[in-house]
Parts: sequence; structure tokens; C-alpha cells
Amino acid sequence: MTVLEIARDALATGPVCDACLGRLVADRSFGLTNAERGRALRTTVALEDDEPYEEPDDCWVCEGESDRIGTWVDRAVRAVADYAFDTYQVGTRVPPMLEENDTLLRDDVGLPEDAGEPLKAELNREVGKRFGREVDAEVDFERPDVQLLLDLGTDEVELQVNSAFVYGRYRKLERDIPQTKWPCNECGGTGLKRGAECPGCDGTGFRYDESVEQLTAPPVVEAYEGESATFHGAGREDVDALMLGTGRPFVIEVEDPHTREVDPEALEAAINDYAEGKVEVTDLAIPTYEMVERVKEHEASKTYRMAVEFDGPVADADLQAALDDLRGATITQRTPQRVDHRRADIDRTREVYDIKGDLEDETHATIELDGEGGLYVKELVSGDDGRTEPSLSGLLGVGAVVTALDVLAVEGETEPFLTEAYLAE
Repeated sequence: MTVLEIARDALATGPVCDACLGRLVADRSFGLTNAERGRALRTTVALEDDEPYEEPDDCWVCEGESDRIGTWVDRAVRAVADYAFDTYQVGTRVPPMLEENDTLLRDDVGLPEDAGEPLKAELNREVGKRFGREVDAEVDFERPDVQLLLDLGTDEVELQVNSAFVYGRYRKLERDIPQTKWPCNECGGTGLKRGAECPGCDGTGFRYDESVEQLTAPPVVEAYEGESATFHGAGREDVDALMLGTGRPFVIEVEDPHTREVDPEALEAAINDYAEGKVEVTDLAIPTYEMVERVKEHEASKTYRMAVEFDGPVADADLQAALDDLRGATITQRTPQRVDHRRADIDRTREVYDIKGDLEDETHATIELDGEGGLYVKELVSGDDGRTEPSLSGLLGVGAVVTALDVLAVEGETEPFLTEAYLAE
């Protein structure tokens, strides 16, 4: 079919606006809007048929939505007035009746359903282009800062503001601070028990007064003018462990950020001041979204320092022999008893890369260990009633327990997050 044949058949179906007429041949020529294509077709048909040129008063296909592009742009601009952003995406929800009209027009003209361009695609493109010029932002089809949905059925613009992120490393300098908020076991985090203030948490709803999350997230939320934040750590350490050395990688995700212009150096100073020496952050940077998943999923190798107490006297030669057996060993660990109430009861295997230690006296030792991510080091020492094999206690034939644990280093694949090349991706 020629474009004029398509135009004549379309015009014969009833009043059709220029944009809907032009959308039937949207894949023809370049540099034209669909409205310009439709107007040209309508004009040509009128000239060739020597008939009066007439603009339709309405359109049975889009019911006037094609003429409301400017209105949608204005509404979209108002919807983001309180937000600062660099990238955006515009989508459209078209009522089923208008989608059906699109299909009926193509059927009546004899075109396949996928010919030209649907109303949804045209509105996405035209509103998106004009919106981008109005707010001076770039379109991003992967993960934009803001997403706008034009709902033709409700005649409203739905706004989704995607999270902002801060990456860094934290050092936990005091014990008995969990990584994230720890709901009270007695009241389930409600702060109430049997209608009264929960005695287990004094009504706070939390088992511990503070966490790394609570000591770091509030300044980030304030800097981004957000609503709330979620803390993502590259693994976790026990609540009674210190996190020393170069620190543990983390990402703080801020929901509903109203600004994205954040100075990492100033934010780092604000967090450290807020944490009052209990937690310290370093290497703050503004990451890409992919960093969150990489931090959450990555099990980095870790280096620990442990204070160990034995149930009976241990000779240095026996300790060194046991450490030699553990060095480079593959450890089989059933889920530890201390966490089996919240984790699946399965067997895991993890590697001990290196281990060394010295006796302080006959019943106390200091041990340093470099192991694969996910290795339960307390159970490696105690044996956990035979659930960890081999173990230091089992090799020595003497009960052993970790009385103090410090994480000295968290290494591995997360390190590229700080490179200029990665941050520029």
C-alpha cells in the first residue's frame, strides 16, 4: 500500500487527528513528527482529490490525547519540582480502550498490528524529549534518578524517585554494637509486651541501643534530604567483635532523596562526628547502583584476631601443631547452634588460608586467621559440639572458646569500587 492509500483508508474510518494518522506511517522518512506526517498526508489527499482541506474536531482513536503533550509535560515538571536529579525516564499507561482503538484503526486500514508506532511509544518519546529540555536532564533507560508514569486513565502523573547511594568502609571501635538495627526478641520490635512497656528493651523495640546503621545513616539521610535509609554491608561481624584495620565495605541506600549533590568528604566528616568515636567511616564515594548488589552478595576473605581461652593447660608445641593442621585446611561447618534459629541448617565448606598464634600463658592464646568469607571462626576454635570439623579444640583435645574477636581486614572483589574507572561506569 502507498502512504496515500493508507491515509485515505484511515480517514474513511472517521475523524482521525494528524498525530494518529501520521503514526500509521511513523517508520517512513525521518526528521518529522507524527503530527507533521499526518498533516502532510491529509493535505496531499485533499489536493489530489480536489476536496476542501478540513481539520477534524476530535479523534476517535486517541480521543484527544495526542493534543495534550504540552499538558503532560507541564504536569511532569510540576511533579519533580521538589527534586534535584540528572537523569529521567518517562513511561505511559494507556487505557485498554485506547489500545484497542489503535488496533482497530490498523485492522480497518489493512496494516499489521505492529505497523507504525503505538500511542504509548509516541507519548513516551514526545513528552520525554520536551520534559528533558524543560528540566535540563538526560534520559536514562537503565536506572534513572526519577521515573514518571503518565496514567491516561486517571489523568495523573505518578512519580518514582530512585534511591541514592553512598559507598565507604566502616571501622567499629566498640563492642556490643550490631551492624544493623536488632529488634528485641521479647516484643518482636514493637516495644510492648502484654500491653505494657517491654522489659527486655525498655520500650525501645531494639535489643541494642545503637548499631552501625544507626550511627552512620542519619547524616546521609540529612545530606540527601531523604526519607529513610537502608544499610548494606559486605558481610557481617558478630555484635561483640571489633571491626578494625581498613574496615568493612558498606553502602547506605537513601530512599526518596530530594537532592543528589553531596560532597563525600564533608559527609564523611559529618558521619564521624555523629558516631562519636564508636564507628569511623573512610573512603566515602558516590557509587553506581550495581555496587549495592555487589557489596551485598560478595563474601570477601577476612582476617581476624582472636583471644582464646582453653579449659586446660596447652603446650606451645601442641598449639603450633594444631595450627599447622588448620593452615590451608578445608573446614566443614554445620550451621552453628548460636545462629541456627535464623539460618538454614546446612553444611558448608570454607578454607583457612593462613593461621598463626602464640600462647599468653598455659590457658590463653592470641590467634590471627585469614579465611574465606563465610567461615565461622568462633566455631573453628570451639568445634561447636562437633558441628565444625576440624577445629582447634578437637585437634588439641581441650575445650576452647573465643573471648574477644577483632576483624582486622576485609579483602576481595569489592576493592575495585574505589577505582576511578569503576566509579565512572
